[in-house]
Amino acid sequence: MGLPEERGRSGRGSRAREEAGARSWARSWSPPPEIIRCAHVPSQQRYAELHRLSVENPQEFWGDIAKEFYWKTPCPGPFHQYNFDVTKGRIFIEWMKGATTNICYNVLDRIVHEKKLGDKVAFYWEGNEPEDTTQITYRELLVQVCQFSNVLRKQGIWKGDRVAIYMPMIPELVVAMLACARLGALHSIVFAGFSSESLCERILDSSCSLLITADAFYRGEKLVNLKELADEALDKCREKGFPVRCCIVVKHLGRAELGSSDSPSQSPPLKRTCPDMQISWNNGVDFWWHELMQDAGDECEPEWCDAEDPLFILYTSGSTGKPKGVVHTVGGYMLYVATTFKYVFDFHAEDVFWCTADIGWITGHSYVTYGPLANGATSVLFEGIPTHPDVSRLWSVVDKYKVTKFYTAPTAIRLLMKSGDGPVTKHSRASLKVLGTVGEPINPEAWLWYHRVVGDNRCPIVDTFWQTETGGHMLTPLPGATRTKPGSATFPFFGVAPAILNEAGEELEGEAEGYLVFKQPWPGIMRTVYGNHERFEATYFKKFPGYYVTGDGCRRDKDGYYWITGRIDDMLNVSGHLLSTAEVESALVEHQAIAEAAVVGHPHPVKGECLYCFVTLRDGHIFSPTLTEELKKQIREKIGPIATPDFIQNAPGLPKTRSGKIMRRVLRKIAQNDHDLGDTSTVADPSVITQLFSHRCQTIQ
Repeated sequence: MGLPEERGRSGRGSRAREEAGARSWARSWSPPPEIIRCAHVPSQQRYAELHRLSVENPQEFWGDIAKEFYWKTPCPGPFHQYNFDVTKGRIFIEWMKGATTNICYNVLDRIVHEKKLGDKVAFYWEGNEPEDTTQITYRELLVQVCQFSNVLRKQGIWKGDRVAIYMPMIPELVVAMLACARLGALHSIVFAGFSSESLCERILDSSCSLLITADAFYRGEKLVNLKELADEALDKCREKGFPVRCCIVVKHLGRAELGSSDSPSQSPPLKRTCPDMQISWNNGVDFWWHELMQDAGDECEPEWCDAEDPLFILYTSGSTGKPKGVVHTVGGYMLYVATTFKYVFDFHAEDVFWCTADIGWITGHSYVTYGPLANGATSVLFEGIPTHPDVSRLWSVVDKYKVTKFYTAPTAIRLLMKSGDGPVTKHSRASLKVLGTVGEPINPEAWLWYHRVVGDNRCPIVDTFWQTETGGHMLTPLPGATRTKPGSATFPFFGVAPAILNEAGEELEGEAEGYLVFKQPWPGIMRTVYGNHERFEATYFKKFPGYYVTGDGCRRDKDGYYWITGRIDDMLNVSGHLLSTAEVESALVEHQAIAEAAVVGHPHPVKGECLYCFVTLRDGHIFSPTLTEELKKQIREKIGPIATPDFIQNAPGLPKTRSGKIMRRVLRKIAQNDHDLGDTSTVADPSVITQLFSHRCQTIQ
């Protein structure tokens, strides 16, 4: 299907004109001049028609998509039922309730046996070191998943049980989560960068009866003794009266010690081992993965699950500091991640897809594992980091595997921008066709650099807005079909009905700014908070009955494009004017000296609130009073005098989670010199907090 030609930058002219374009971010961006032919992506007009159908008649739209998957028994009753209004009773969402299926069967058995793609590569695995590589086909993956499913059954795992997974980005992680899904057990994956306390908390909250982990791994130059952390977590669980009966350990760094017959994963010995590392062992609780797999059969009948049976629990931060166990279900999640992957990335059979996210986050669940596998795609599974062994690692991997679709976070883009164009342009990147961003709104300058340098002025960018709770993309362009604007999440995906509300809960039409909500469910929406449905209702439905409340602010422009302005608690009320922290941050990073910025509110005796800004400088720049005045002037010019910051602090580093998200809750505490920070176990580098406190601005007014 041919798509209309879209004009774009030729790449000629000065860098100043490029940055001037970034500053004009509210104007329409016109992508590259090539005519992009997409197998799946509809034209803009056809998209509008299909979107209308998906919202007005979800049964017909999603019912047709459901026919592409295997169902052991069909849906016996209503295809779709829900209540979003807390004043009318319990909140619930149901899609195809009563139909039975198994998501593991659909992403593996169906691909191998029905689609005849058994010999196709499912994953190219790229380890922390560039020399550590392997690949696994769909048929090999199916065998390993069946074997490990039998291992879990022998350990007493059955449908409805909860299994904690605490592993690096290795093939066994995918095997473990799919084996759980095959048995109808719920996997609860905890990012391997989290602390033992965080792991313990999640095990206890969902009463996990088994833990799967690894001996250790390298993250860049840093050695992480994962088994030691897992042992600490299990000790804490025992102290709190909940002994976990079994811990299965992958010998990852110790793989070189295994003979070829001992390692069913076929991964080669790692080039970088750690022979001096000691692995503690608890007899009767700890078991080696490779030993259990040796005697496991390679066939395992899947457990047929109701479409509304829970598939997994994934914990996300809560405003109270206690993580929420987001629950997604089998049928609706499967339909939604498969469909979003297919259309948002314009999937073709020959594609090599690479999502750089860790599987410990929802992006990794949806767009490393389930979405690509449901479409029979080949993906890259990456254990490393973007800067190891050097800052050109990502582009080296793109060339190595001829990656066609690339999906990463604005944080990574801004990090690599600091090193300039050279590390990117020394690699070909000719295979790239679509670029994507995920995790937070991308500032226009980073968007333009991503398009100009990484995409060589020819790759469409899909800037996706979604949440752990939504399961998949909610607001997004479609590549080659949608005229994009740098920084805009653009339009709703199929089945998504957004609205913007004011404080009174009234829907705003046309150009508007306020609370982003969704008026009706889509198949991938979460169903509850594990063990706490009241918290689910209070968090997402109580503020505006009848709507799912995202917690994000949003602006809709005159062309109907949606712009995420930040979390509602990141909206500042300065002298009666509502200001978006994201907008101020974008203005700050347009200055040539600024690599990254974060803005929070600070109490003010007259204004109510004022702006307190943290700025990270690009290499070669010095923080000075002159720079501070330049930044204030730039904000006045870009946004208006009302947005002029009262405080600007030099921040060599910002407190971030290990997924790269800035912890603004912590920054607000620093700005107010409040050392009662609450839970900071998810901060990647705690030393940053100490440094920021010692250099904070004097705020006595």
